[in-house]
Amino acid sequence: MRGRKDKTIAAAGQAAPAERSKGSGAQLVGTSVHASLANEIGMRIVRGDYPPGTILPNEAKWSQTFEVSRSAVREAIKMLMAKSLLSSRPKVGSWVEPRERWNLLDRDVLGWYAAAPDREAFLRTVQEFRHIIEPEATALAAERRTDEQMVEISTACREMGEATSLASRTQADTRFHLAILHASGNELLVPLGVLIESALNNLFVFTTRETSDVRHAQKLHEAIERSIRLQRPEAARAAVRKLLANTDQVIVRDRR
Repeated sequence: MRGRKDKTIAAAGQAAPAERSKGSGAQLVGTSVHASLANEIGMRIVRGDYPPGTILPNEAKWSQTFEVSRSAVREAIKMLMAKSLLSSRPKVGSWVEPRERWNLLDRDVLGWYAAAPDREAFLRTVQEFRHIIEPEATALAAERRTDEQMVEISTACREMGEATSLASRTQADTRFHLAILHASGNELLVPLGVLIESALNNLFVFTTRETSDVRHAQKLHEAIERSIRLQRPEAARAAVRKLLANTDQVIVRDRR
């Protein structure tokens, strides 16, 4: 067992009790040690265990806590610095950067953000983004979509309606919206959609679970699909705004 410490972050389970309670459920199974460690530390930063300005434990402390090598700790810190969560300086150590500097379009950071206790802030942020981007992107898709792109949009919409589980429905929902961004023909929206994929999926999991009328939500998506298929930009824009308003209501109900 001792010879395998650096092969899995599961060794974190042998850390001090306080560290175990903080990290419970946050580890990634089957990934490299440094990536798993970065995931654990990143989660703690985003959920507020280490507020901006906090000096983090040094390499020796992290190494002891998680029973991993110092080189794994260094690689994990480098990963978090690349995501702008941390800065580091010799003789000072690593500290948490101000929140406004974090790269919130990073897949991992978005995932940590979605899992943080302040779910309401996350949902509001994703919805604000959608209100800014999706109506115009959908109108563009109605004007520019190709036959192949239309098949992708229609297939995702149909699979949403046929889904028999939360996971399959939300996956189809995410594919539907990403396909629309792709069909918009705007080269900047395509990579942006890929970046926020995890944020959208987390939002759709929540709203699908909370909604009392899945069929109504399906009809709203079908109206969007129909408007794009018939190449009616104004109707597509209006249909998306109706869907967003419905999602807003689901989020507001959760706050009550």
